[in-house]
Amino acid sequence: MDLFRFRLVSLNIEAILQEPTIYRRRERLSKIADGLGLGGAYGVTIERIKAQGGNKSRLGIQALMWMSHAKRPLTADELCHALAVDLGSTKFNENNIPSLSTLVVCCQGLITVDLEASTVKLIHFTIQEYLSSNPHIFGEPHTAMAEICLTYLKSKQAKAISADTSPISLNKSFLEYCSVFWGVHAKRGLSAHATSLALELFQEYDDHISTKLLLERVEHLRPLDIGTNFGQRFWFTGLHCASFFGIVDLVAPLIGMESYDVNEGDFGGHTPLIWAACNGHSEAVKMLLGLEEVKPDAPNIWGNTPLAYAAANGHEEVVKILLERQDVDPNKPNHSGQTPLSQAACSGHEGVVNILLGREEVNPDKADCYGRRPLARAYENGHEGVVRILLGLKKVNLKEPNSSGQTALMSAAGHGHKRV
Repeated sequence: MDLFRFRLVSLNIEAILQEPTIYRRRERLSKIADGLGLGGAYGVTIERIKAQGGNKSRLGIQALMWMSHAKRPLTADELCHALAVDLGSTKFNENNIPSLSTLVVCCQGLITVDLEASTVKLIHFTIQEYLSSNPHIFGEPHTAMAEICLTYLKSKQAKAISADTSPISLNKSFLEYCSVFWGVHAKRGLSAHATSLALELFQEYDDHISTKLLLERVEHLRPLDIGTNFGQRFWFTGLHCASFFGIVDLVAPLIGMESYDVNEGDFGGHTPLIWAACNGHSEAVKMLLGLEEVKPDAPNIWGNTPLAYAAANGHEEVVKILLERQDVDPNKPNHSGQTPLSQAACSGHEGVVNILLGREEVNPDKADCYGRRPLARAYENGHEGVVRILLGLKKVNLKEPNSSGQTALMSAAGHGHKRV
């Protein structure tokens, strides 16, 4: 952008920020979004935010960091709590929570607050695009966010929740965010400080509220599996958690500790390898498989193996890695008789289905305990691609009825999948 246009855009932003209402700001931003190069103007505004100095600069930059890099939209209260975290402190200080009016000022008008809905938004979609494509503005955003989340979880208030049912100063929805996403941020940027905080958290992880909040988000688990009360203790170690998130720099030191057993199942019998495979973390899977003592085909309490979970979730690379092992049975059924192929077919993962069918020992027509074959699992859910693959195999019997006496065609018609 030449100097004249750069100054012109800067003047437009200056004028926009002086508009009395958010509606006027949005209107004027939209008018200049095409052709004037807002990127340069946003850069100028970021410099204005930094030039405020002190706490105002910190609040402004961190607010924009969270709004542009959080894994889900944050409420106004969540954002304020995130900005109030004091790294290095073991106690959350409520006095650090900024007001929403302060945030608007510190962000130089780039954010807007809806008090009724308790939400905070960037005033124009182009700001999100600019901030997402320029993460250097915040240094290492995911590293910083992981440290903030872990500090929040390590606070005295968070540690007391499992034993204390009285009101707390922490924001429970942000506590949930930290519990669910700290590892996602850490995987993208793990600092020495975050490593230290995580290892400290793991020392008491099976009795920490964040464990329950994380596992409540896992689809294949039921509330009964993880308990219904905050104070109920259940077995889920730091190694299980590090494998869940696939953070190899945490898995490595943990597997070297005598207190951790690489084949130990958690409350549901899930081994660390199962969690890594279930979530598609190929590097963590390779690291765990590199251990001589690891049991790569060990199932959980439902009989599902690492391969079964990788297949059910469509993680092709992990499926290939596991199939390289001679001690992995590609045709092993769970307690309901469902094989990895059956689970991949049920979920419609064509790539995994083709990979498994490439193994001679895989039976493409093996029925589960209810008489449902991989083909039935596919057409019941309307997965046309998988149905086409299986129909091309001579070993698939279309006329064999299930335990209810229905043939493939009858069942497909009953489920209303016309094209199938």
